[in-house]
Amino acid sequence: MISDSALDTLFRQARSHNGWLPHPVGEAQLRQIYELVKWGPTSANCSPMRVLFVRTDQGRERLRPLLSPGNVEKTMTAPVTAIIGFDTAFYRELPRLFPHNPAMQDNFRAPGKEAHAALTAFRNASLQAGYFILAARAIGLDCGPMSGFDAEALDKVFWAGTTVKTNFLCNLGHGDPTKLFARHPRLSFEQACSFA
Repeated sequence: MISDSALDTLFRQARSHNGWLPHPVGEAQLRQIYELVKWGPTSANCSPMRVLFVRTDQGRERLRPLLSPGNVEKTMTAPVTAIIGFDTAFYRELPRLFPHNPAMQDNFRAPGKEAHAALTAFRNASLQAGYFILAARAIGLDCGPMSGFDAEALDKVFWAGTTVKTNFLCNLGHGDPTKLFARHPRLSFEQACSFA
C-alpha cells in the first residue's frame, strides 16, 4: 500500500482549485502526466482520450469566449488548461494497440456500430481523464476540472477537422490556497455503496 501522505496528495487533501499561483508548468511536466496516464487500463486498450494543452495567450483568447462567465477568470489565470477530449474514431488505432486481435476494430467501425463506438470512446476517455487528474496530482500539480463551456463551439475551434469531441476542461498549475472554497461534504459508504 502507498503511504498515507501519498493518499493525502491524491485524494484526502487534494482540492479542485479556482485560483493559481504565478508558477509555470513546463512541457516536461505535461509529458510526465501523459507518460503515467497511458498505462491505465481501458477496454481493449482502446485509449480514446486526447488532450490539447492550452498554454499560450493566443490559445487562452480563443478559449475565453467559449467559457461560462464563472469559469473565465480561473481559466485565464491558469498556467495550462487541458482540453480533455475523446476520439470517436479511436478504433483506427486498435490494430496497433490490440495487436493480438486486429479485427477488434470491426466491433466499432461496422455500419450500425456508431452509438457503441461513441459510448465506448466517452466511457474510456472519462476513465483516462480520472487517471489524468491523479497523475497531475502525483507529480505535484493541482487541478481544476470543470464543465461550463460551449462544447459544440469548442469542438469547432479546437478540434476542427478531427473526430475528437470535448469531454471537459482541466486547469493545471500550483493552486492558490487562499482562493479555495470550504470543502463540501461527501456521501458515506452506506449512502453510496451496497452489496449484492
